[in-house]
Amino acid sequence: MLKLVLFDIDGTLIRTGGAGVHAFARTGAAEFHIPDGMRQMQFAGRTDTSLVREFFTRHGIAATPENFRRFFDRYVFWLDHLLPQHPGGVCPGVRELLAGLRALPRPPLLGLQTGNIRLGAEIKLRHFGLWDWFEVGGFGDDSESRGELTRLAVERAARRLGHRLVPEAVLVVGDTPHDVDCARAVGARVLAVATGGATREQLATRSPDWLVDDLTGVRATDLAA
Repeated sequence: MLKLVLFDIDGTLIRTGGAGVHAFARTGAAEFHIPDGMRQMQFAGRTDTSLVREFFTRHGIAATPENFRRFFDRYVFWLDHLLPQHPGGVCPGVRELLAGLRALPRPPLLGLQTGNIRLGAEIKLRHFGLWDWFEVGGFGDDSESRGELTRLAVERAARRLGHRLVPEAVLVVGDTPHDVDCARAVGARVLAVATGGATREQLATRSPDWLVDDLTGVRATDLAA
């Protein structure tokens, strides 16, 4: 029986129109005086912490706890400021799938496995009216490793439910090969959706349990079977 569904955020639940990337760039410029400091960095499937570490390494900035705090304190300010200025929205079928999962006779716990730091995740999802759907999560400030934060999300869900979760009771929904790899690392099933960081063909190379163009028409009852 399906007990836990973990969603990625960017490209899976929402699109921000580049607000997150621009918030990173503004932070680098305003706080560390490095314009265009994010040029050629790959964001899809990464954790925020690993991205900031790469930025520090590229530009000779000490990767100290203080500098990470400086970066993220300014980043969330810019993210909140820029989101309304960028075209974005909830990905097709997301609201319907969340409602369908919640309406199951035995609804699973809904959670997040995302490279976003927790406050960044909350700012994005509150902006689109989705934050309150989710009860647990693993976030980019928990670990630089996507696999580790997925494992942490499963552990937190198990504590909340009061019992161990067998791998087949967990489903991960994501839009990049990294999401598929993270699901496999914890033995979970995976629904790959081609609305974000990878093409359908790229996702197919990881052999997800389900592969769809978007979440429109995906039925919660099929996932729970």
